[in-house]
Amino acid sequence: MDHQHLSTLLWREHELLDLLLFKAEEKQYLILTGKSRWLPRIAHEIEVVLEQLRTLEVERAAATEQIAGRLGLEANPSLRQLADSAPAPWNDLYAKHHEALLTLVTELRSLSDANKELIESGLSVIGDALLSSRTGTASGTYTHNGRSAGNAYRSVTLDGAL
Repeated sequence: MDHQHLSTLLWREHELLDLLLFKAEEKQYLILTGKSRWLPRIAHEIEVVLEQLRTLEVERAAATEQIAGRLGLEANPSLRQLADSAPAPWNDLYAKHHEALLTLVTELRSLSDANKELIESGLSVIGDALLSSRTGTASGTYTHNGRSAGNAYRSVTLDGAL
């Protein structure tokens, strides 16, 4: 394996991370617009991209190990360490890959956290709505002997319901 092969793998990783970012933005759009019907589909598409990234990571690790051995580096070097030790023009190219991948991963983490917060707040709103609808409708009902049945329903919680 040579520098060109590793560079090709890094470009592919960049493309997959970019696609993953796009899918995360799609997911955010679906969450914000309430189009929950498509959430399982986008979750599957994200999982497919993640699986491709896992497969690529194994191949990239093997290519990196071979190059690291030729450069006299210890096993499992970081891309930054590889960039610092590689000959020109690969050192510059690896440094640029490192920066680009770091930027994409940072964007993905931020978007993933935002999506998680949106989902959690959505679940909280749903839970509050369910709780208020249960207590609201129950308070106006009566038992067969004319007493209010509302108190029996007020103690209902959503623990485990979501």
